[in-house]
Amino acid sequence: MTLVVQVENKPGVLNRVASLFRRRGFNIESLTVGHTEKPGVSRMTIVVDTDEAGALRIEANLYKLVHVQRVENVTSTPSVFRDLAMIKVAATPETRAEIMQLTHVFRARIVDVNSESLVIETTGAEDKIDGLVEILRGYGILEMARTGRVAMTRGPRPEASANASGQDDSLEDESVSYSV
Repeated sequence: MTLVVQVENKPGVLNRVASLFRRRGFNIESLTVGHTEKPGVSRMTIVVDTDEAGALRIEANLYKLVHVQRVENVTSTPSVFRDLAMIKVAATPETRAEIMQLTHVFRARIVDVNSESLVIETTGAEDKIDGLVEILRGYGILEMARTGRVAMTRGPRPEASANASGQDDSLEDESVSYSV
């Protein structure tokens, strides 16, 4: 399950969200946090292995946290999912050209070169990055840093968004009903 959670950018909010998952017995597989287009609002993308009932429980509990503004389960929604990885690979003069060709095939880029290694940057679906990592293991991965998943729904942003109290932020069309 992938949740996108918008929260106030305040000290301790990340800890409270992570603690909620811990207290409920859910293991966070991936967590990314960053600023949004709105000042003072951060966006968390949280990946958790759970069923639909667990997802609904988590969502309801997140809304109980004071600084949570919006929770969206994008697991089944048409969305774009991406991960980022930086991989430092051992490179000799004999293997450097091969590694560079593999980098090109995976549409990755080389962001640092020195006499003993290359740093490769790649973004994409988790399985694409896993595939590149597996191939590079044969050359000797010296170091690796991966982000968690980030997600964004396809198409325009929904017209109305529910806030933490469950009230609709936009009241332009009162004939449309919304639920959380």
